[in-house]
Amino acid sequence: MPNVRTDFPYPVEVIENIFVPLPDGTRLAAKLWRPKGAGPVPAILEYLPYRKRDGTRYRDQGMHAYLAGHGYACVRLDIRGSGDSEGLIDDEYTVQEQLDGCDAIAWLAAQDWCDGQVAMIGISWGGFNGLQIAARQPDALKTIITVGSTDDRYATDIHWIGGCLSKDNFDWSATMMATNDLPPDPDVVGENWRAMWQARMAHQRPWITDWLHHQRRDDFWKQGSVCENFSAIKVPVYAVSGWADNYSESVPRLLAGLSVPRRGLIGPWAHSYPHDVTVEPAIGWLQEVVRWCDHWMKGRDTGIMQEPMYRVWMQDSVPPATCYRTRPGRWVAEDSWPSPRITMRRLPLGADGRFSDTAGTRSICSPLWVGMNSGEVGRYGEDADWPGDQREDDGGSLVFLSDPLPEAVEILGAPRIALRFCSDKPLALVSARLNDVRPDGSTTRVGLGLLNLTHRDSHEHPTPLEPGQDYDAVVEMDDIAHHFPAGHRIAVALSTVYYPLVWPSPELVTLTIHCGASELQLPIRPPRPEDDTLRPFDPPEEAAQTPVVHHSSPATNRRRITRDLLNGTIVVDFPRWTYAMEMTDIEQTQISTGTCRHEITEGDPLSAATYTDNRVEIRRKDTTILHHSTGSLTCDATHFIVQMQVRLSENGQEVFARDWHDRIPRDMI
Repeated sequence: MPNVRTDFPYPVEVIENIFVPLPDGTRLAAKLWRPKGAGPVPAILEYLPYRKRDGTRYRDQGMHAYLAGHGYACVRLDIRGSGDSEGLIDDEYTVQEQLDGCDAIAWLAAQDWCDGQVAMIGISWGGFNGLQIAARQPDALKTIITVGSTDDRYATDIHWIGGCLSKDNFDWSATMMATNDLPPDPDVVGENWRAMWQARMAHQRPWITDWLHHQRRDDFWKQGSVCENFSAIKVPVYAVSGWADNYSESVPRLLAGLSVPRRGLIGPWAHSYPHDVTVEPAIGWLQEVVRWCDHWMKGRDTGIMQEPMYRVWMQDSVPPATCYRTRPGRWVAEDSWPSPRITMRRLPLGADGRFSDTAGTRSICSPLWVGMNSGEVGRYGEDADWPGDQREDDGGSLVFLSDPLPEAVEILGAPRIALRFCSDKPLALVSARLNDVRPDGSTTRVGLGLLNLTHRDSHEHPTPLEPGQDYDAVVEMDDIAHHFPAGHRIAVALSTVYYPLVWPSPELVTLTIHCGASELQLPIRPPRPEDDTLRPFDPPEEAAQTPVVHHSSPATNRRRITRDLLNGTIVVDFPRWTYAMEMTDIEQTQISTGTCRHEITEGDPLSAATYTDNRVEIRRKDTTILHHSTGSLTCDATHFIVQMQVRLSENGQEVFARDWHDRIPRDMI
């Protein structure tokens, strides 16, 4: 936990709600932290749909009050149709959301407490729209700090992985359904709260249906993907993530693609701000934010732009585990990215199962249980998020193994597998894992790459495979920094299944790999003596948080794998958003429970199914409101089948109910 700081250069005034008017008459609700006695100051905006009044209340104060105490006006803004903001929300990262953000920035810059300069900061959704709004070039926006976000909505998000359907696609849609129809607070919006709530309920729909209608990298995903035109971003960018986060590979892509002043930082962290982490070591992140903003908006020489462009946590080798509270390692840096110091070492995949030039072919048709030990797509650091020992999944994979390393090897970048292969089916996928094998045989997953092989040439224009024909494909893994010690082995494991992380092909597939013509490409990082002189980060700090009482949560499932040894059915359970939290300062309690279950029967890829169940209860002094939604994603050979049910009640009486049932054609998935 970060240290709580109470002494700041300025005392902080907290204004619980202000309304930001938009040109169309819609008002967006915001919370404001303002330094007393500082005069007009730069503003820092965080822009989210997660309900600033009660959804992120428990964490907003620590960050925004800290930054306000250092001379910034901090604004936490609810997106249109969320929290206490007026209007309706249609999807994530819409054009409307971006235009509203530009208008809000102009309004903030014109206030008498703002000096006309605005920065944006955000993690995840707020990191996404910071990049997207920067690409629209609002005049008052001077810099952005983007954490756990992406430059490419198709390549790096919760929807698709290498053209394969991510397990989080349906799950995230169900999660947003559990928040999109919650009501605003009458203490903020007044008597109109019920009409706003009714409009939200009537507008609610499963976003998954839109997402599944766009299975290729088409214009739907290009909208909001700033990689389509990096040159549109004209302001300095600080891009941050963690190796355990789903979005880490976006940081080096931003460093390589942008031409503005920029810095990149990747720690060992999961999906969190770097000062308040579940995976240590934490850093004094808010001090870094102050250094960045002081440089770009107050003209102070903080030294941050004299430091290397790219700083990362070089992770030491660790035994396999499903949960890590800390990752040992050290900070290293590169002056530019791509770094001319990084070279690709090519290790051919030999027919003898080793890294050798031995020619020949090896074939694999993986059982459907390969991937059960994969963990989460992107991790939060708790609830057994990580992949465990890889030896079980290796039993259903082709494995290529090095000799024990005579000396340590360190990598930084994206490992790649170049494959020459043929398939016996027109639709197929391949999973490639890079593993660290310890002398005792235990195996830790270091990298993962997935590719829908109909997307081998293009995510925008996939083509089916002709059975028996040879093809070439490159499977790129996520960027990583890892230290392989001397005496360990490096391994590559290839499989035709990686469930439930990605949806299986409609038929069991046999891939034949041409060995000798296929290879592992490792980004080797040589030692850099300057790493020993890097400026150490300050200890993590934040301001005091708002008062919250955490009550015992309702019982829920934990991550577990259950196998029926008679009928071959495998069930993988993941817990979701389970808590009971009383916010005493606004006399409100929220209780949430969620589960996501994945099922499949061995030998039958069409038996794959995902089931979600989410309950959110809001207890206010005037009423109690309950949202309950359930859903399922199943398939046949030609279609995905989406079913959702939503029920809302007030004081135990049902006030809204709706069911959905959609069949969406599979598009080479």
